[in-house]
Amino acid sequence: MDLRLTGRHALVCGASQGIGRATAFELAELGANVTLLSRSADALIALAAELPATHPGQKHRHVAVDMLDTEALAASIAGVVHLNAVHILINNSGGPPPGPASQAEPDAFLVAFRQHLIAAQVITRACLPGMREARYGRIVNVISTSVKEPIPNLGVSNTVRAAVAGWAKTLSAEVAPDGITVNNVLPGYTRTPRLEALVEASVKAGRGRDEVEKGLLASVPAARFGDPAEVAAVIAFLASPAAGYVNGVSLTVDGGRTRSLN
Repeated sequence: MDLRLTGRHALVCGASQGIGRATAFELAELGANVTLLSRSADALIALAAELPATHPGQKHRHVAVDMLDTEALAASIAGVVHLNAVHILINNSGGPPPGPASQAEPDAFLVAFRQHLIAAQVITRACLPGMREARYGRIVNVISTSVKEPIPNLGVSNTVRAAVAGWAKTLSAEVAPDGITVNNVLPGYTRTPRLEALVEASVKAGRGRDEVEKGLLASVPAARFGDPAEVAAVIAFLASPAAGYVNGVSLTVDGGRTRSLN
């Protein structure tokens, strides 16, 4: 199985923590030159220094920008692709705050769309020319299992995640003739700051932490939370040459929690 990414350039969004951070390590281990993107410059500088270099000439860089600032994001990505074409793009960003859809302010949807769908569109458009020229492109969007089964009390998140999935499926057909694949990874309950925030919200509402965690795990056949590295391994496979004929899929990585067949 060919998983080697030597000579490929990967842009990992949301790289400072959680699944993004773990993905950066996986891609670097496979030989990719990794550019890290998030809001926190200090965290990215430290992470870039930690990433492995598996061959001479392998370099890792970073760019600090807020994905909600569309103009700044576009300018930053233009600078990245000017230096080196991006062959692997990991679209990943933190989820919207919890709450029922019926109580969400309209602006909450606008913010979420800008952070997820609009940011992904801006970054992807900038990266596509280099992918087309190389005849190699891998776009992996880190979304949520809510694409298949909406999650209670995540009304805004459910809405925007589904929009990103529809965008990705449409895009996958458009760019496939150019040697580019577009796929989604749908993490389940994974030990990340996002999961911790959701648990903490329930704790603040008066429930015990053990009660909250046991309630979440009751729906997971694997009976445990996932590790970010386990999600990152699936992302790395989709980014590799071995996954060249996998296109337009939404792949759950959730310990069996999602019950639907499709």
